[in-house]
Amino acid sequence: MTLSSNMTVREIAIAVPNATRVFEKLKIDYCCGGNQPLQEACTQKGLRVEEVFKLLTEGGATEVAAEAPDSQSQPLADLTRYIVAKHHVFTRSELERLTALFHKVCSVHGQNHPELLQIQSQFQILRVELEPHMLKEERILFPYIENLEAAVAENRPAPFAPFGTVGNPIVAMMREHDAAGEILKAMRELGNDFVTPEDACFSYGTLYSALDALEADLHQHIHLENNVLFPRSLEMEEKAQACMSKA
Repeated sequence: MTLSSNMTVREIAIAVPNATRVFEKLKIDYCCGGNQPLQEACTQKGLRVEEVFKLLTEGGATEVAAEAPDSQSQPLADLTRYIVAKHHVFTRSELERLTALFHKVCSVHGQNHPELLQIQSQFQILRVELEPHMLKEERILFPYIENLEAAVAENRPAPFAPFGTVGNPIVAMMREHDAAGEILKAMRELGNDFVTPEDACFSYGTLYSALDALEADLHQHIHLENNVLFPRSLEMEEKAQACMSKA
């Protein structure tokens, strides 16, 4: 199946290798807003679909792969562990580092650049949102998904879900993802797309570069959960329920 402008950004992000890198560069939302058709996303950004297709296929992937990428085929337990090891660890580390960096830069440049104080305020909200969010995933949702997958593999009933159905915490997590996405957008707008002003010192530039990198990683992080892990987990629960009905 070849690429089509009617395909959603999410579908392309899942099916085409490195598509997320292209979308990141073009500032096309492929995580929280990934359900819109590519044509619509391009129109919003003032881009020509043909140009985006060219960027998507420059890496040699001229057609959507017949088989799903690794994230679609690897065990869910491996995927959750990857998310924690790569994205949760990075996010926690950067939240800690950026908190100190904000304090340093704002104390020097905050008077001449009041937008820094606004960005710092948004960042503090983001940290308060993300830290308990990741804990809930690591301690509750991800272990349940791993146990659910094991139950299906062993043809036994699904584990007890204190939250009723896996769809309930998934909905809650996706709402929190949306909230984080809005904060990231606000920070980027306040920071003029994270372009450092002429009077910026080295630490100022480091701060903006780190914020840019944090945003990119969170986009990848949310994409893996919203577009891959969560849909597959819901399908897994349906399989478990089917096994129970046959028993």
